Amino acid sequence: MTHTPRHGAQPTGGEPPALEARALTKHFPIRRGWGMRTALVHAVEDVSLRLYGGTVTAVVGESGSGKSTLARMLARLIEPTSGQVLLGGAPAPHGGREYSSAVQLVLQDPFASLNPIHGLRYILGRPLKIHGTAQDSSADEAIKDLLRRVALTPAEQFIEKMPHELSGGQRQRVAIARALAVQPHVLLADEPVSMLDVSIRLGVLNLLADLRDREQLAILYVTHDIASARYLADTIAVMYAGRVVEAGPAVQLTDHPQHPYTQLLLSAAPDPDRAEAPSLAGAGSPPSLVNPPSGCRFHPRCPFAMPRCAEQLPPAFEVGPGQTSACWLHETSATVSANTVSPDTVEERTTSSATPETNAPEDQ
Repeated sequence: MTHTPRHGAQPTGGEPPALEARALTKHFPIRRGWGMRTALVHAVEDVSLRLYGGTVTAVVGESGSGKSTLARMLARLIEPTSGQVLLGGAPAPHGGREYSSAVQLVLQDPFASLNPIHGLRYILGRPLKIHGTAQDSSADEAIKDLLRRVALTPAEQFIEKMPHELSGGQRQRVAIARALAVQPHVLLADEPVSMLDVSIRLGVLNLLADLRDREQLAILYVTHDIASARYLADTIAVMYAGRVVEAGPAVQLTDHPQHPYTQLLLSAAPDPDRAEAPSLAGAGSPPSLVNPPSGCRFHPRCPFAMPRCAEQLPPAFEVGPGQTSACWLHETSATVSANTVSPDTVEERTTSSATPETNAPEDQ
């Protein structure tokens, strides 16, 4: 199956997003020593995101940008310091079976996410039993159907296998099948292909695209690889040091990057199917999130930095149809936009803006 990014499709009927994050912020307290006051890791700052059914939103950024923290807040594995999560337009419950039946998380490491002492019949049958989505008499057929949905066929053979008998790509497909067992509306995929062999990554990406199109899932795709984000996603949100710096339709954003950090990412990830990416020499390393830079967090590394960049945080300027960039370079040529990318205004296919990292200060 070959996936081609789609254009023009938008949510219909003014329906609410399947999952929405409003101004999510997460600070992790850390103790520096006896008698010293607790410091804070500013992992995610004021991130808004909308995920609609039948769309893929990619959150792209380097390690430490807060991508996985965002995914875990949306999965309600960690609670935000401030901000709100909405499920179907209503305040989301604080975890529990009701929430997990609607929102499922697929983790990065397929080798660690499956219990090695149980076979696939148990691994896939357990969520069916807990959530009551299949009767005992029909559990085997439901498990086989899950295996077929993730292209593990013949299902009759795979149902008897143990995790150690599978390849990395097959294990990740089992992890996705386990998430699908509870019939979710939202799938949060945290670096789902980064630990897989290069030769099998495309198959998993095509599976996610197929689930979006066939089952109308709202998918959040967390990745450091902007090339795979362009291939799979309808919308891309670029994260840097806990903030969204640019967001917009995937093809438009990668063909016409407006923020210096997005240009830096693209110059490091050449794509033969994309117009030549601008070359930008990025100096230095990401800042400390314990004492993040004032103003724009990218300004210490930015070759276009002005005195104002160190003093004031730039708003999200509208720089194209549905595309925003948080950079003072656009002040005179663009209008200020909300920090949420809304599908209602996107020419190609829209879904959101997004954010940071894991339940620890470091991002994978």
